[in-house]
Amino acid sequence: MHFRTIQRDGPARIGECKFKNTNIQTPNIFYIHTDRFHSPRFADVLITNGKKHKEKPTLQVSNRLLYAKDLPKELHRSRMKNDKKEHNEYHVLVGNNEIIDEAVNKNPASLFIVAYAYQLFQQPKKFVEFIVELREKIGYQKLIHLPGVADPSSLALLAYMGIDFFDSLSAIRSARAHTLLFPTGSYDKNNLRELSCSCPACTKVKVHPSELEFQEILHHNYFALSDEIKNVRNAIARGNLRELVEARVRVSPALTAILRNLDTDHPAYLEERTPVTRKASLLATTKEALSRPEVVRFQERVITRYRKPQSAHVLLLLPCSAKKPYSFSKSHHFYQEEVYASKNPHVIHELMITSPLGIVPRELELVYPASQYDIPVTGVWDEDEKHMIRRLLTAYLKNNTYEQIIVHLPPETTAFIQDLLKKPHITCKDFPLSNDALQNLSTQLKTSVASYEKVDRQTRIRENVQALASYQFDKMMAERLLSSAKIQGKYPYQKIWSNNVQRGMVTKERGLISLTMHGAELLGKTGSYWVKIYDDFVLQGSVFAPGIQDADNLVRIGDEVIILQKNKPVAVGVAQMNGVEMKTATHGEAVKVRHKR
Repeated sequence: MHFRTIQRDGPARIGECKFKNTNIQTPNIFYIHTDRFHSPRFADVLITNGKKHKEKPTLQVSNRLLYAKDLPKELHRSRMKNDKKEHNEYHVLVGNNEIIDEAVNKNPASLFIVAYAYQLFQQPKKFVEFIVELREKIGYQKLIHLPGVADPSSLALLAYMGIDFFDSLSAIRSARAHTLLFPTGSYDKNNLRELSCSCPACTKVKVHPSELEFQEILHHNYFALSDEIKNVRNAIARGNLRELVEARVRVSPALTAILRNLDTDHPAYLEERTPVTRKASLLATTKEALSRPEVVRFQERVITRYRKPQSAHVLLLLPCSAKKPYSFSKSHHFYQEEVYASKNPHVIHELMITSPLGIVPRELELVYPASQYDIPVTGVWDEDEKHMIRRLLTAYLKNNTYEQIIVHLPPETTAFIQDLLKKPHITCKDFPLSNDALQNLSTQLKTSVASYEKVDRQTRIRENVQALASYQFDKMMAERLLSSAKIQGKYPYQKIWSNNVQRGMVTKERGLISLTMHGAELLGKTGSYWVKIYDDFVLQGSVFAPGIQDADNLVRIGDEVIILQKNKPVAVGVAQMNGVEMKTATHGEAVKVRHKR
């Protein structure tokens, strides 16, 4: 059984598994095929208790696939030893977290089947702990199958956690209980007024739902599983699986509990596997959006890495805008008109107050997710949002000091942050875009900047790019990259130059700094964001996993990375895997190279 990843979205991935000489895409469903239950014709891969199928790849397992979780360790160990002797391609996991190490250590199996998954699934916290620990210990190259757990409402969440294979047992079990499965939940046939489904099984039905037979319900359930696994793969390919997950978990308190436990207890697991850029917008329409890994990462980098432009002495707090990036919106066009009318605009620093990100410096408005998120605007902040913004603003002001603070926010926002600010100038008593509010802002800006020496535009632009670099890399790398540099080009496309040599460029598409070889050579000895290839590796195009000797654990998908050979920079590009996967993968594109020496 050979597996390779094709696309990633968080821990979820679309992969290609060579199974019985047939290529099967994952995530996918093993459809049970026995004398009593025949698999549907559209099934890609089957699971049986011993009989092979003439036409389709089949996973043959024993009748002991489902297994009790809470048994003495001695019984678990005995079962594991027998399975290791019987099977090479797959291993049936028994026991619990305490013996995962014994089960996976030096185990050549490509597929790990969690035999007691159904029991474990009833305990959200323990279930999440087990799946995360199992995935981290078997690595990125091996596959996980959860028997008897998945239904159309849970497939998205389970795939998001890193599960590759499911099966059709829930479809059979539910059909026996006269229950039809949907992504929005499961419903007894006697509680349905009419069939709200146009699958091939349901379109043939001419009777009231209460009169449906077992086989009719079973075929509907098969189609529901098939449709949802396709939805999941499409969401992974688009890069918005998390949005699908947040929509699906609404139907079940247990699923919501699993997602919240995953976010709260295992943020590092999610963050390591979440790209730093993506094309899809981040839709923050649920409470769980506050805990998304890219949101938490953005907040942490703003607090721990980012440093404001040195020339900025006056902080201006502004509301966000519906259109992103902010400066492309009508509302921020008005705000920036007043900033530039102050006659000393470059001592002013703009900071947006927003949810779910909390605070967004103007220099980071092109960075994902600040560049492309959307929220329902109600004008009402809940207590979690208030707490998050207060926490972030307090931490930010400890690292970035200002001599004056101007607050141009709606009164309901000002009310819950005002006590954190030292002698703030409040310019808005009603609506930020009202004539009175804009006039107050104009007057206060002119008054506040009058006591400062005028800052040169080029100086401030360079500091803005340096502030971005501090977020992307760190403070030391930012100082090195922007030392004695000048910025050319019109925002949002800006090039970093020094002595007629280009070091890098900021683009609207990525929102990050793309390095040239000269920039890579400047940063190559700083010790971060590097990928080391073997000395005998001949670099021609992209760097693939087999050519990688080592990589920085900080590297995430979408990061700008410096490729080293014999400890010298030889190329620069964008990571297609995170650093941990690069070091363990045996195939696949690891870095898309832009420039090479």
